Amino acid sequence: MRKFLERAINKVDRMNKAQLSSLLLTLKDELTLKEMVMGSLTQGILVSDHEDRVVYSNKAIDRLLPLRLGDNSELLVWSIIDNDDIYHFVKENLFEHNTVRDKIFVINSENNTLILSISLLPLASKGIIYGNVLIVNDVTESKEREIKLKRAESLASLTTMAAGVAHEIKNPLGSMSIHIQLMNKILNRDNFNKDDFSKYLDIISDEVERLNSIVVDYLFAVRPMNVELVDSDINVVIEELIEFTKYELEESHISVNLKLNKDIPKIYLDVKFIKQAFLNIIKNAIGAMESGGELTITTEEKDNFVQVSIRDNGIGIEESIQDKIFEPHFTTKETGSGLGLTLVYKIVKEHKGDISVSSKVGEGTCFNFVFPGLFEKEKLLLK
Repeated sequence: MRKFLERAINKVDRMNKAQLSSLLLTLKDELTLKEMVMGSLTQGILVSDHEDRVVYSNKAIDRLLPLRLGDNSELLVWSIIDNDDIYHFVKENLFEHNTVRDKIFVINSENNTLILSISLLPLASKGIIYGNVLIVNDVTESKEREIKLKRAESLASLTTMAAGVAHEIKNPLGSMSIHIQLMNKILNRDNFNKDDFSKYLDIISDEVERLNSIVVDYLFAVRPMNVELVDSDINVVIEELIEFTKYELEESHISVNLKLNKDIPKIYLDVKFIKQAFLNIIKNAIGAMESGGELTITTEEKDNFVQVSIRDNGIGIEESIQDKIFEPHFTTKETGSGLGLTLVYKIVKEHKGDISVSSKVGEGTCFNFVFPGLFEKEKLLLK
């Protein structure tokens, strides 16, 4: 279009009336199109000439920038701005011929608050400055999101460790409390049973060790896990865990049904972490069966993968939130960090495994784990 106009101007003295009329219509259409484009922009545009007088502004500038009422054409740019901070910013930078990009201003009014990003750029061609353009963007939503995100990240960095540790240590503390009560009962009996007392003391000692382990190892929630994989029998792990939680399950009137396939292959595990993952699921199951129930744990082998399912017949999980339960900080409980299942998920993934959940409200929940068998695991480690 520019070349067309240059050629037309060179020939204007030789044009007849029809040609001039056609040229004017073309110019009108071009100006109308540009006006439509500028008018549709969400960013405010204000153009000044080389004397800093307003020569153009689009509709968005009136909505975004606090302007003085009246006809602002041909007035000095800063004189039409009804905000002291922006007034001085524009005036000083125009005087000094500065180029400024994305200067942030907060505009407070009775109804709302706007966060504006303002840029001041020269209109230049072939080294000649013809004026300036003021570009105003409403960045309120993006800045608010950014502020909230930074605030959340800051709070998370301060609270995640404390909240997560608090969540995890409730399990051993609860178990210790139960076994201390059992020890008190033994002490109050006439026929003191030294073997039972010693057994409970050993369990409490194990719980203290696990508390220490949780505190030391909890950094894996925010750092890569340092798993020590050894070939293990998952059935033995489950049996030890059930023995460990036996008394808590009995106190909660929950029966245990173990369906362990003795022919499944061994798998590479960090037993400490897998126990922590399974224990978290069992604790959740206990919480879901407040009036008692049945806990069923099944192991089986399929295509050299070991499958473990932990099923309860508790209150169940609503379908609408089942895809969110492994997300950090998601919880339906009044207390807790919402990190428990996130940690379970991370542990399983560190073992090259998979975890899924199926649940129905009023019928119960089943967590399904899949781990590569020893041969399959070796193939994965070689990749």
